[in-house]
Order: sequence, then C-alpha cells, then structure tokens
Amino acid sequence: MKIAYQWLKNYIDLPESVEEIADILTAIGLETEGVHMYEQIPGGLAGIVIGEVLTCEKHPNAEKLSLSKVDIGEDAPVPIVCGAPNVAAGQKVVVATVNATLYPGEGEPFKIKKSKIRGEVSQGMICAEDEIGLGGSHAGIMVLDTELPNGTPAAEYFKPAIDQVIEIGLTPNRVDAASHFGVARDLKARLQRPTQFPNLESFEVHNTHRPIEVIVENEEACPRYSGVTIQGVKVEASPDWLQNRLKSIGLAPINNVVDVTNFVLHELGQPLHAFDADKIQNDQIRVKMLPQNTSFVTLDEKERKLQDFDLMICDGKDQGMCIAGVFGGTESGVTENTQDVFLEAAYFDPAHIRKTSQYHGLKTDASFRFERGVDPNATLIALKRAALLILEVAGGKIASEVVDIYPKPVANFEFRIKYFNIDRLIGKKLDRDYIQKTLEHLDIELSDINEEGFAVSVPPYRVDVQREADIIEEIARLYGLDNIELDASLGASYLANFPEKDPDLMQEQIARLLAAQGFREMMNNSLTRPEYAATLEGLKSEESVRMLNPLSEDLSVMRQTLLFSGLEAIAYNLNRRQNDLKLFEFGKAYRIDSEFTGENSFEKYQEKQVLTLFMTGNAQSESWLKQTSQTQEVSFHDLATPVQHIMTRLNLGKVDSQPLSDDVFAYGLSYGQNGKEFARLGLLNYPMGQVLDINQAVFYAELDWDVLFKLYNTRISFEEISKFPEVRRDLSLVMDKNVPFEEIRKLVFQKEKKLLKSINVFDIYEGENIGEGKRSYSVSLILEDKQQTLTDKVIDKTMKKLMQALENDLGALIRK
Repeated sequence: MKIAYQWLKNYIDLPESVEEIADILTAIGLETEGVHMYEQIPGGLAGIVIGEVLTCEKHPNAEKLSLSKVDIGEDAPVPIVCGAPNVAAGQKVVVATVNATLYPGEGEPFKIKKSKIRGEVSQGMICAEDEIGLGGSHAGIMVLDTELPNGTPAAEYFKPAIDQVIEIGLTPNRVDAASHFGVARDLKARLQRPTQFPNLESFEVHNTHRPIEVIVENEEACPRYSGVTIQGVKVEASPDWLQNRLKSIGLAPINNVVDVTNFVLHELGQPLHAFDADKIQNDQIRVKMLPQNTSFVTLDEKERKLQDFDLMICDGKDQGMCIAGVFGGTESGVTENTQDVFLEAAYFDPAHIRKTSQYHGLKTDASFRFERGVDPNATLIALKRAALLILEVAGGKIASEVVDIYPKPVANFEFRIKYFNIDRLIGKKLDRDYIQKTLEHLDIELSDINEEGFAVSVPPYRVDVQREADIIEEIARLYGLDNIELDASLGASYLANFPEKDPDLMQEQIARLLAAQGFREMMNNSLTRPEYAATLEGLKSEESVRMLNPLSEDLSVMRQTLLFSGLEAIAYNLNRRQNDLKLFEFGKAYRIDSEFTGENSFEKYQEKQVLTLFMTGNAQSESWLKQTSQTQEVSFHDLATPVQHIMTRLNLGKVDSQPLSDDVFAYGLSYGQNGKEFARLGLLNYPMGQVLDINQAVFYAELDWDVLFKLYNTRISFEEISKFPEVRRDLSLVMDKNVPFEEIRKLVFQKEKKLLKSINVFDIYEGENIGEGKRSYSVSLILEDKQQTLTDKVIDKTMKKLMQALENDLGALIRK
C-alpha cells in the first residue's frame, strides 16, 4: 500500500521528516518497505531555467537552424543553436543548461552537452514542451509570459508536484489502516496528536428531481447501502491536484467523477461506485443475486458467468450493472456523455465478497477492502465527501435525498480488560492514564473503570480487535516494543539463542557436509617417519618433534603435515584394489620453532588443527548409468567444489585466489583472505606419490582450520530480491592458454562494479581450429540493475566497455 506524505499531512500535523514518519510507522506495526520520490515532471526540471532570447540569426551553415544568444542569468549570454521555427529575439523561453538531463515524453533521457552544430558552438537547448515532459507538442519551443528574472529555475514557474511516497507492507488484519486517514489515525494514537478531516457541513440537497429508489433484497450480504444522485455534471479530465494525488500512489486518472471515487477510496478506505443515472432502468436499484450462469460483461470487457452466490447491483429490470464490491460493468459506467450520476457507498459482507472475488479471479482495490471488512459506519461520510468533491471538479447539484438503508446496525465489540493481564503480557507496568488515553485516541470507548480494569467498546472497523489480548497488543505496539526493557531476572528461554562460535560443533558440521558429498573420514596416527620431513622443501628435519622413547624408528616423530599419513592410507587401500577414494581428515600437525629465543622452552612447541582432503581414481564409481569406458577420472574441479562448499558454509565472503606450483603441487590454487592464506589444493607432484608407490593421480587439499575458524563469520546478511529482471549476455573469447579464468573474472568486475552480477564459464575449447597455444572460453555475463529495468542502450554500452577491456588488457579475440 502506498501513502503519499504530502497527502497524509492533510489529516494530521507532521513536522517530522518522511524518514522519521516511516520509522514510526514501522514501530507501530505498519512496516515501511521503502520511500520513493514522486515527481509530476520526471527529474523535477533540475538544471532547466527561464531565459531570454537576446538575438536570433540564421545559422550560416544550415538553412533550418537559428543561432541565438540567450540570457540565462549568467555573466554573459550563452550561444544556443535552435531548430524550432518559432524562435525569435525578445522571447522568454525555457532553457536546458549544460549537464542538465532531459526526460522527454517519448524516448530515453539524455544529457545536454556543450557541442558544435554545423561548426557553431551551442551551450544549451531551448525546449519544447514534450522535451521536458510537460506535454506532447513538438510544434515549436515554449514561449512564456512571465516577469520572472532570467536564470530563475523553471520549477518556480511551472511548480510541478513533488511528493514522497511511503510503501507499507500492510498485514491482512489491518484493513483499518488501508487509507491515508487510517494511517493518520494510527499516528494520532502514537503521537498523541489530533487528526483533522475536511468539513462536510456544506453538503446540502439542492432539489429532488432525480430520486433513485433502492431495494436491498439480501440484507445479509449487504447490511448497509447508501446513495445519492448528482445532476448536471460535466465529465472531463480531472484538475492537476487530483491527478497528481492519484499518480503519486500509482493510479492512472480516468475522468473527474471516477477519479473522485478513487481518491476517497484511498483517503478514507471506503470504496464507492458511480453509475450513469440515465442508464438505471426504471430509476430503481435492486441489490440481489441473479440466476446461476447469468452473463455479465465487466469493465475489462470480459464476459463472466455469474454464480448464485454473487451479489449484484441491478437496475429496475433486474439487469446487472455491477458485481457488488468487486467490479463494475461496461453498460452503466460514467462516460464523457454522462450528465447525471448516482453515487453508491455501501457495506458488503466480507465473506460474500471474498468468495466472489476468488471465484472470478478479480482482485481490485475495492474487493481488497470489502473482503477484509470496511467501516460500516463510514458510508455517509464517504458519500458526502465524494459528492462535495464531484461538485467541485465536475459541477452539478445534489438532486435527491440521501438514501441510507441500514436495518440492523453492526454492533461494537464489547468486553472487559484487566490491568493484571496488561502488565503480565507486556512485561511492564504502564501508567494507567497513558493506557486510557491511548485507547481513546484509537476511538475505543472505556467505561466502568476501576482499580482492576475497565470495559471497552471497540468500533466495528477494527476487525482485528475483538478480545482482551488484542487490546493489550494495541497498547504495546503504540507504546513501542523497543521501550519495554528486559527484566534482569528473565531466563535465557525467553530470548533468542546467540551461541558463541563452537569449534567442535563447526568441525562436526563440516564433517557431515563432506560425508554428504561422498567423502569418508579417516583418523591417522600423529606419529610418523622422520624421513618424510626431508622429502619437502617446506619442511625441516630439525623442526620435527621427536619422541623421547619411540616404539620404533617409523613412529619416532610427530607429523609436521597430514599429507604423508593420508598418502599411507591411500596406498593401503590401493593395495587392496580400492582405487576410487574420497577421504578427509581433521587432525593436528606439530613442529618446533627453530628460531624461538624465549625463556620458556615449552613455547617453542607449536601445533595447529588442519583439515585435509584426498581424491584419486574415478570421480564416480561404475554403474549401469555410465559405461566403464565413460567413467571420468577425478579432476581439479572435483576437489575444488567441496572446498568451495566449506568456504560458503563458513560464510567467508570474498576470497582471493592465486595459482600454485611448488614441490608439493604440479598445479593448483591457494585461497586466502586479507593477505592470510588458509587453503592450498591441487594435483600432487608425481614424486610425492612415488614415495609410497602410488602410481595414479592424487588430488590434495590442505586447509588451516585454526585460521579458517577465526575467519568464520556468524553474521548472515540478506538483501531484498530485485524487482527488476536479470539480463544474460554470452561471449566467446580466444586468448593465450596461460591466461587463467580468474584474470578474466577480476578484470570484468574491476571494469563494471554496478551492473555486473556474475560471470560463469560454460564451455572451454582447445584445438587446431583456434591455433596452437590458444584457448577458447565461452562465458555468460549476468547484468542487473536493482533500481530499474535495463534498457538495450545501457546493456550495449556496458558490454562494449567490457569487450574493449578484455581485448586491450588480456589480448582476447572476441568471436562474433
């Protein structure tokens, strides 16, 4: 639901800013989903001023152009080349200055730049009305009749309407707030500030020449029906103020009579309907059900088959004119030929309206309110308000007595409230006077007040307040849940659980994650062979922690890395014909700091928790789904995927990667964050496997669990799903095969930070067709603007920028 801020201020004094009001509304249960600007003229005429044409001569190099000097209030007149046939010296004109952005009635916005037109300098643009969004005429420039000084902003002359619109996520139970006055009513209770409503005392019946008889045949479905006739109206376009009110909340103006009914709907929350009185047969309205499968054509020009539960507004010949509370018909609506109007304001039973709306799939502003329950006591107020507005904008006279059929008034909700329950449920003892004043500001009557509590009488428009707990909720939300302190004696069971980071729990979760992806956990001995330390350049034999009383030479030192104990497990399984392996281990690595110089000798002994992953053999075991000849050996990406899943589970955010090649890895990647490396993964060098007689490729990942756990981010951030669609563009890039995809990714995100959402490789090709030493990447680029729908012009401009960067910085050949 949209609430226009300036419109809202008509009903309650609001010195607060729109942002403050939005926060208050959220605090009292009318959650603000956003605030946006409404401008009658897009751009608000920024950078557009009033100027005066001082001189005007024919362009020396173009027959249809003029060269003028225009005073726009600056130190010297500016030259402007103009193509309008009616430009002349002495005119007051509208000038778009350099750097101003124009929003024409048709086409894309464009920015005014200093330019040369046929060899002559032009520093602005003299505007026609369609070029600034004021109208549709392009016959010539606008010539103004004004004494405003040159350089005056054009907005001061045209005074375009500007408003800020609050979008409220209205919950289904709060139909009482589905209008500007309804929102003002809630603010009244929170701010303890009175509301005001336009005076209706000027409403009077001028004559009774056009009475319309009303007969309600189904009082259960229509408990109240009110109406009045207005004679001699002139149906035409609404005045600007009324059109702008509707446009600000996203409604399209239709004509002055219909616009008034829509205005009052969003002002008071009471739907109305206007009939052409001349089309009401026998000057009679009958509110009834029509026979099953009766045909009826609604305003959307669709023929519908009525059901026997559909309440209809019919004329004196039982011809349907409107589906009550849902949608009007084509035959009885107000047109430019209408002279007399019958105005309807009714209260329909919510259950009947809901059933009809759902069956026919018709969801309208009227049905939205009727099916939730409008105020049965507001029909006359809305009727008189709408009638007075129609007289104001369309002329005419009240030509009948007001019809008001209300045989069984809807009763208030009455029950008793105990202070004890208020204190118990809110958790705080509130001042009794504050409670009473708050409820009175909500139009809730109090009686029989004593020390224990009071009785309440709740108006029927508050369909969500029918029991004691509802009253307490009203008090709490208007007092402010943030103002209710937490008692120091409350137990933890009352609060959400925010546990500290638990390394054991997270380790268990990661182990389950890997097991779900087909990995098996292993637990190896922390004692190992001393000669392993001499195998790698990164390990030093003197840094091995030696056992004082080793059981054997093969188990005489603590392992500095989990690599060799994992390879021993692989060799053990391979020797037993278990060739396809996916293994992981959580364990500790130990070393002596050979450069330690401290006094406490124990501090030179270091240990760290490490997670290792091993993959070898086929990525998937043989099955009937894949023939033996089609089985695929494990690749680097088969190992990189679970590592990526681990980083995602730890919520690490942006991670840096670097190519890796050393005495351990033939190739691979290292991952880090903020300059701190936490993972290394890739294909083990062949000599590493030969140490244990392993003759097949082994992929290995080593993750520093201590560093990873410190980087583990428990905070999860969310963002709103974009309302605007993504756009995909594909590129085929041919480049040197030594250029990794990571460089492509970094480059495109460096060049386009706003619109580029993601980049993905969906195909790679190497072969004769593209040349030796070359590789072809087929990539998809996903673009998205969270503020508006992307246009072809913006997309093409963005793709051109990215393609130029790929060609210039990476030497890419883009295949077209």
